[in-house]
Amino acid sequence: MAAQRHVVTIFGSSRPRPGDPEYLFAQDLGRELARAGYIVCNGGFAGVMEASARGARELNGQTIGVITGAFGTRDANRWIDTVVSKASLLERVTELIARGDAYIVLKGGTGTLLEFSAVWEFMNKGLIAEKPVLVIAPFWDGVVATLKHELAWEGLDSCLRYVTMVRTPQECVSILRSRWEGKAGNPQTDHSKKGRP
Repeated sequence: MAAQRHVVTIFGSSRPRPGDPEYLFAQDLGRELARAGYIVCNGGFAGVMEASARGARELNGQTIGVITGAFGTRDANRWIDTVVSKASLLERVTELIARGDAYIVLKGGTGTLLEFSAVWEFMNKGLIAEKPVLVIAPFWDGVVATLKHELAWEGLDSCLRYVTMVRTPQECVSILRSRWEGKAGNPQTDHSKKGRP
């Protein structure tokens, strides 16, 4: 088990259903994170949010769901331990970012792109501390490649170091362990020092 209770925020689509490849991937990711001792945080609704929370709970892991009433009356999925409710989508995204010690970006649409972009921009502008941002390949390859050329043109190619492309849940956990192994300090204390975006 991990020495610290790090929180890993997962972004991804609400569309996958049980049995779909994306659902199974997220469920396996939740299991691997729980096995490593990490807390799974996500948007609390369906799709990969449900799947990752379900996988974590299957191994007695802890889960946090940040939901919003912006989409109408919707309850968090049954695999969420702690529900945090926010009035707007923007507040929800901000809370998901603030709670994360790391971020994993799964396959998704414009909502997931918004979350990925916000994390990357906040780090690029120094609004939050540098944290692991793991992005699932090959789905996001094109987005990252396009921005790589633009950022190089703008002289900002150094911010590419914030993003790491990964392909498996096991690779995600391996990278997080290597980043956090041997680091002292309470993650919750670190949050209070860094502030919120």
